[in-house]
Amino acid sequence: MTRTPAFGLGLALAGALILTPDALLMRLSGMSGFQMLGWRGICMALIFLAAWALTSRTHRADLTGVAAPTALMVIACHALNAMLFPIGIAVSPVAPVLLGVASVPVWAALLARLLHGETTSRATWIAILLVLAGLTLAVTDKGAAALVAAALTGAACGLGVAFALALNFVTLRHNPDMPLLLAIGLGALIAGTTGWAVTGPAQMTQGTLWAILVASILVLPLSFFALSQASRHTAAANVSLLLLLETVLAPIWVWLGTGEAPSRRMILGGAVVIVTLAVYVARARRVRGLASPAALPKTGARPTTPGP
Repeated sequence: MTRTPAFGLGLALAGALILTPDALLMRLSGMSGFQMLGWRGICMALIFLAAWALTSRTHRADLTGVAAPTALMVIACHALNAMLFPIGIAVSPVAPVLLGVASVPVWAALLARLLHGETTSRATWIAILLVLAGLTLAVTDKGAAALVAAALTGAACGLGVAFALALNFVTLRHNPDMPLLLAIGLGALIAGTTGWAVTGPAQMTQGTLWAILVASILVLPLSFFALSQASRHTAAANVSLLLLLETVLAPIWVWLGTGEAPSRRMILGGAVVIVTLAVYVARARRVRGLASPAALPKTGARPTTPGP
């Protein structure tokens, strides 16, 4: 079965939605950044490496393939992303981190153009600008993004996450034969072992363990596999644009789970993002549907013309 760009958009949307409760689970865990890093990294590594070992038919070729520069880049991207996000959430207000992560589509569009000459449509750029405007409105309420040391650290972590995700999506888009499960598993293993080494085994069980395990065993593996796989079927800017749903929906999950209600600006900015993404995805499906082979006349069919 041929998988179309619309399939990639649907997969990216599913991955982004699955990821949205992640921040709530991290807050509920009550753990430090390196504690969360240790659990998230090790659990993801075990799941992805086990899946690779059970499903791959070319283990030796895969092990050779992950030594290639592009594969090492993907591994480094996953390790960097896994490290920076929990550390940023632990040491900073959430808003600056999410605002930094919101730059993913911009990085993706720029990297795709610089590294591979991939064009980005005007509709995508308009959607990016509208989404960033909505996100800025949503996450800059009550001085949460004030220029203090903690906020700057969180923003820097968020920007690092955004760059790593964008580079990962762009690289996978142009290297469809890369052993994805193995690459993600190795990147997560590097991050997880770092977290355990810094924290120490004796402190790893402090906090609410079930919350971080749900995030580590279910939310992260499912979402990042879907997002990474989606980047093989549609442009990296499209995947990263849908990923921004987490920035808007995560505070709603936090509200439902902890009673911390979103402000009016958060609701208004979230509405701008959701409406923009809905229109963008609907337009992309319509345009690609009209351009698909099923929508075109069959070869050899004569056009119907009016009689004389």
